[in-house]
Amino acid sequence: MKNIVAGVLDIAYLDQGPVDGPVVVLLHGFPYDIRAYDDVVARLSHAGYRCIVPYLRGYGPTRFIDAATPRSGEQAALGADLLALLDALGIGKAILAGYDWGGRAACVVAALWPERVTGLVSCDPGYNIQDIAKANTPASPDAERRLWYQYYLHGERGRAGLAANRGDFCHLLWSLWSPTWAFTEATFANTCSSFDNPDFVEVVVHSYRHRYGLVAGDPAYAQIEQALASRPAIVVPTIILSGADDGVSSPRDDRSAVRGFSGQVTRRVIEGVGHNVPQEAPDTLVDAVINLSGNV
Repeated sequence: MKNIVAGVLDIAYLDQGPVDGPVVVLLHGFPYDIRAYDDVVARLSHAGYRCIVPYLRGYGPTRFIDAATPRSGEQAALGADLLALLDALGIGKAILAGYDWGGRAACVVAALWPERVTGLVSCDPGYNIQDIAKANTPASPDAERRLWYQYYLHGERGRAGLAANRGDFCHLLWSLWSPTWAFTEATFANTCSSFDNPDFVEVVVHSYRHRYGLVAGDPAYAQIEQALASRPAIVVPTIILSGADDGVSSPRDDRSAVRGFSGQVTRRVIEGVGHNVPQEAPDTLVDAVINLSGNV
């Protein structure tokens, strides 16, 4: 593990593989951490890739530098953190791979700073940039019931519940979102300590309130949010990985899944896999990264 000051954060990250190898940045989601990529990192680093795996804001040992910095979980903040990390490490271009929050950070950078991205692996929903202007348009009942945890966190009862029961809350989401993944208690315990970060609750609650327009964002990211509101197309070569048993994303056909991409894009549906693609199907994610390397 290493640490580096990048933007408003002191980011803890794993750096594994040859320093002169092609760079892959692997980004975890909520409620997970860098352990989701253990098998992916082992295989990619053995294949000659340099793997950078950061703890996102609010997770693990990553900390805010200034106590006065808003504990924002908005999409612009996640993208800005990733861009700041690339700058701090002196990485000009990299393949980005992520799911959930990490997939959102990767999509933000790929959309707004495509010159920094050689390829993108984005797990469902693929185009992971929020359309905040339309966030309160009701979806189908099936899609709505999958988002119960977001609505729960809109109220103070939800904030208190997450603060008091963060381990149990996140364990439940793992089970619901990956119903066919028989993860062990030891596997969950290896990640659960990352939720003890002092900023975890505030960052998570802000994320799930901001995306519905319920709270203001950090003014420092207003320009990025404005750019994202236009729903910019992603032009970099992309592979979308969709778990067939994902308990969060509603099932979609290929045509709807690739909306938002104007460059080369393919989608792979993985049978028997839920939301946590890198931990449930590491070989598939590794193959996607290697395939993208051959296209650039």
